Amino acid sequence: MKISMIMNAVLTIAIVFLSYKLAVTGNDKGKEQDSSEVVLNTILKRTSIRSYENKSVEKEKIEKLLRAGMAAPTAMNKQPWHFVVITDKGQLQKLSEANPYAAMAAKAPLAIVVCGDMNKAAEGNAREFWIQDCSAATENILLAATGMGLGAVWTGTYPSKEHCADVAKVLGLPESLIPLNTIVIGYPDADVSPKDKWNTENISYNTYSEE
Repeated sequence: MKISMIMNAVLTIAIVFLSYKLAVTGNDKGKEQDSSEVVLNTILKRTSIRSYENKSVEKEKIEKLLRAGMAAPTAMNKQPWHFVVITDKGQLQKLSEANPYAAMAAKAPLAIVVCGDMNKAAEGNAREFWIQDCSAATENILLAATGMGLGAVWTGTYPSKEHCADVAKVLGLPESLIPLNTIVIGYPDADVSPKDKWNTENISYNTYSEE
């Protein structure tokens, strides 16, 4: 009788423990699924924002944007980048004049110029990987901006020699820094719906196919 009672007690404890583990595991899976949905939704929500409220971007948010940029993958972990953060209205105006693609910077509270640092770039044939590395950093910043309720737009500078020279002059860049692009950032002053760019015609599996 005592043995039976002990066995029942042990069995009850085991069932309770197993139920708890299943509940925790289920919650963890739910969190993983929720997390993946948040990431995917942020990617799909991202769109180019060119008009902003008259409101500054907080310093802590600027740092988060830069941290996101520096979390990007780079060839051989060279991290061949330098980020010039511009919040001064006079500099933003000059930047908008130096590169017509970034004209909206004149009315924005923030711009980040993503530069390739040739002193950190790989040697030889791998040198041009800096473009991919800095582009990955740029996309990270755009996604981080979207996730924080900011609006941003990627405006090109490189490979236009004229625009690179003009932007470099405004920012006082050394020859070792090449401005790849200017990310103009601020709080959106209107809702802009992202474009649905899904197109199965752009996909092939295993080998190229036009079908």
